[in-house]
Amino acid sequence: QVQVVESGGGLVQPGGSLKLSCAASGTTTPIYVMRWHRQGPGKQRELVASFSTAGNTRYEDSVKGRFTVSGDNARNTMYLQMNSLKPEDTAVYLCEVIYASESGTDYLTAWGQGTQVTVSS
Repeated sequence: QVQVVESGGGLVQPGGSLKLSCAASGTTTPIYVMRWHRQGPGKQRELVASFSTAGNTRYEDSVKGRFTVSGDNARNTMYLQMNSLKPEDTAVYLCEVIYASESGTDYLTAWGQGTQVTVSS
């Protein structure tokens, strides 16, 4: 059973920075991709950034140039450095881990509980 734990959220003023962490444990098969999603108040969940264990990254348009995703494959950990934060970045940030099944023929997904990011003066 894969466990996913996010940390690093908090209250920050507009223009400020935060760094989120996502740690996956209990994996016995390879992790392929780790993703950050967010869900703001009254909004649908959206994909913010993704990091593959091959080192590829992708970003949602509204965070390009402000957020940077990175990972430590040896520790099954992904980070999200968020700079120039805006009130519209306020959301619960959730980590999704996509990993191989035991048979190696399927992809499985595990989610964390999320960490709250609030951008407000």
